[in-house]
Amino acid sequence: VAIMDFCKEYNARTEDKRGQIVPVEISIYEDRSFTFVTRTPPTSFLIRQAAGLDKASDNPGREEAGSITWDQVTEIAEAKMPDLNAIDIEGAR
Repeated sequence: VAIMDFCKEYNARTEDKRGQIVPVEISIYEDRSFTFVTRTPPTSFLIRQAAGLDKASDNPGREEAGSITWDQVTEIAEAKMPDLNAIDIEGAR
């Protein structure tokens, strides 16, 4: 696979998502061509972003690192809907 071709195309597709983690699913074919689909950022990244945190708690389960509102949970669920099996937002939350 021509890695520079992938990098250029990935950067072009994710230009509007600068600063976010953007997972990708790559399919590579026998002729060395490829296709890829970008996914939504990981939920943990979106939660940390909504809470204004650089990283999660040092002591998970014992120490609270931050909090988010129910409206922020709904926004995260809406952002993640394309990658989820949920039928509606209620199921995604």
